[in-house]
Amino acid sequence: MTAPEHVPVLLDRIVELFTPVFADRDGVLVDATVGLGGHSDALLDAFPRLHLVALDRDPAALEKSGERLARHGDRVDFVHTVYDGLPEALDGLGIAKADGILFDLGVSSMQLDRAERGFAYSKDSPLDMRMDPTTGFTAADVLNTYAPGELIRILRDYGEERFAQRIVKSVVKAREEEPFTTSGRLVELLYDAVPAATRRTGGHPAKRTFQALRIEVNGELEVLRRAMPAALGALKTGGRIVVESYQSLEDRLVKQALAELAKSRTPEGLPVELPGHGPELKLLTRGAEKAGEEEIERNPRAASVRLRAAERIGEPR
Repeated sequence: MTAPEHVPVLLDRIVELFTPVFADRDGVLVDATVGLGGHSDALLDAFPRLHLVALDRDPAALEKSGERLARHGDRVDFVHTVYDGLPEALDGLGIAKADGILFDLGVSSMQLDRAERGFAYSKDSPLDMRMDPTTGFTAADVLNTYAPGELIRILRDYGEERFAQRIVKSVVKAREEEPFTTSGRLVELLYDAVPAATRRTGGHPAKRTFQALRIEVNGELEVLRRAMPAALGALKTGGRIVVESYQSLEDRLVKQALAELAKSRTPEGLPVELPGHGPELKLLTRGAEKAGEEEIERNPRAASVRLRAAERIGEPR
């Protein structure tokens, strides 16, 4: 069986969603989070006339996906950028608009598996968590320098952590004695701060705090808030966008961005659609689609996926 880090989530469904756009025709697909290139590799195989623009903020991911996709030759262009830079990436390649856009959000298996990146609470490692390790502040910087009130907000808003105040009180006391540098010390603190009853039923006590720190370090929600309208504005009429999210905060932003453009702006009660007031998008999924039990058993990362897709049916407003 393929190694877990190389198993792309909901691959068959994604190929199915893009088939009406790319079957037997030329077209440009932007993989805005190429990662290890699993989705892109399969899509390039499925659609021989497809040209891929592969984006990622992580230089290591671009290197790995470059090796994987090398067999496709000049059908692939790689761009080192965060996904809200999608329009600029297309412009730099002389491409006006894309026929398809794919987002596979969240932390990649490669990032989780490399202890030195600091994403995984199961391994003692430097508290880094930067998706682009060449720039920006680290999770240790957040823990050691943020005011208590700001830390509480981050844990509550980004981690949906019920015990944020209790955790931050422990963090502030601990950092006064010695700054945080490794994940192991933080995990130990979280075991002590989260009540035993919650530890027994609520999953790993570090899960929510690590998610919150990762989102803050990488500005994930702010980037996604900018990236969705940017991507939708770069999508051709008849083109499709597919987004895979792995936590509720991301999925909510995606849902809102797609739903807003799927609504008519014609005032209620009028017998006809006003010109230029119709929906821009047609939703292709009923709510968010999830992985089946068989796929989750084969690839545990698929357990939390939420997939949404839409087709552009009108020009941008």
